[in-house]
Amino acid sequence: MSYARMYRRAEDGTLEFREAWHDDEARQFVVNHGKVGHVSATESTDDVGAEAAEGLLAAFEAQCDADGFALLGEDEQWRVVAQFALKTAYGTERDRHLERQAIQALSAHLAWRGLGTVEGSSIAGGKLNVFTTCVDAAKAVAAVKTCLREATSDFTKLSIAVAPASDPEAFKLRHAPAGVRGFSL
Repeated sequence: MSYARMYRRAEDGTLEFREAWHDDEARQFVVNHGKVGHVSATESTDDVGAEAAEGLLAAFEAQCDADGFALLGEDEQWRVVAQFALKTAYGTERDRHLERQAIQALSAHLAWRGLGTVEGSSIAGGKLNVFTTCVDAAKAVAAVKTCLREATSDFTKLSIAVAPASDPEAFKLRHAPAGVRGFSL
């Protein structure tokens, strides 16, 4: 799958995004755009082969460049971790189901709002961690809370921490259940 996502800061300070991709199986070229943190608008073109898609993607990237959109540097991105406290050190089948459920829900929720991507997950030490890279820490924390409140049954065990992508170990707790004061992976 060919893919590109770019951002720009509007005159009012709002972060906007544009992304495009080619779905080889569906033979569809998709352009998605909007304000970061809000559900985006999508347009698609059907019956697009791989060669035509490469041309469309190049044209999309050139238009983005002309309109002031660009890739964001690491210093403009954040690592956001959604962490669930588990009852066992290495998790149960129920916890692995929660992991799949959280990854699927967050992947779609963050992507359709231009906020970021899920980078991976782990279960160890009595914790389920879902790792994301996002472009706006505050909006990402709000989106993670909203998404996981709707998509999982374990919201009361959710903690969320944020660190600059350029200093990925400097996590600060941004959301936690009552009584939780710190964060560690």
